[in-house]
Amino acid sequence: MPRHRTRRSALPACVTAFVLPALCAAGAACLVGRSPDPAPGAVASVSSASGPSAPADTSEEPEVDLDAELAEALAPLAADADASVDVSVAVLDTESGQSAAYGDGAYDTASIVKVDILAALLLLAQDEGRELSGAELARADAMIRRSDNTSATELLKVVGGEAGLDAANVRLGLTATTAAHAWGLTQTTAADQVRLLEAVFGTDSELSEASRAYLTDLMGEVEADQRWGVSAAGTGWALKNGWMPRTTTGLWDINSIGRVESGGHTYLLAVLSRGHATKESGVALVESMAEAALAALRPGR
Repeated sequence: MPRHRTRRSALPACVTAFVLPALCAAGAACLVGRSPDPAPGAVASVSSASGPSAPADTSEEPEVDLDAELAEALAPLAADADASVDVSVAVLDTESGQSAAYGDGAYDTASIVKVDILAALLLLAQDEGRELSGAELARADAMIRRSDNTSATELLKVVGGEAGLDAANVRLGLTATTAAHAWGLTQTTAADQVRLLEAVFGTDSELSEASRAYLTDLMGEVEADQRWGVSAAGTGWALKNGWMPRTTTGLWDINSIGRVESGGHTYLLAVLSRGHATKESGVALVESMAEAALAALRPGR
């Protein structure tokens, strides 16, 4: 598959997971039980006063291919990246409904899966007609705001492990995400992450209003050193990031998902990437990709 490919049709099958590193920084993904990884306009018809009206001659303006425009906007950034780097981006303008995607591969989630785990926990609590327990609230807070790995491991057990997370994802509308026992190796696509964000920030969702508000609040209060990523593209952000070095290559997965506001519009944005030589270079590219993606979709661009 080419390094960068514009998504045109169905989402791909998930790729095979790799082995996580034995150690990771706080907030990165880790193996369960191990130390955490560091408008068309009509043309007016012409008629003659002396005869019957001529048939209306209508034409439509060509539709804008937003996938192509997004690819064009991101191409220079992709060209400047190391050959090992692979990036996929998906963006949705919640006001206009316009969306675009760049790349269609499956990626390790790293810690962005923690949003998914909490959404699954909230669905479970809704089904059982209860509030989250004190222990669940403490772990949810630590998992999202501090990206605590032990909390993610414990809450994944509560929702029924990878089978429970997969079942929740069916209800949340995710079609190309496959949970893993080592939760950081869950496979997903950028388009599926935007679907998850729609479930969190939209109103047509299996999550209740209270559940959505709770998740939104936590994603808007991540610790200061984790406020990078899609937040670079706008204001009013609520996000979750993931970062994970791979033991097999020494290269980094860097992901960022969330909601941002720009130019009076609200956007849902997911940037997934792998193959970075350092965490810092990955963060810089993800932020540049996020900014370019919103610029490509912004009204009046």
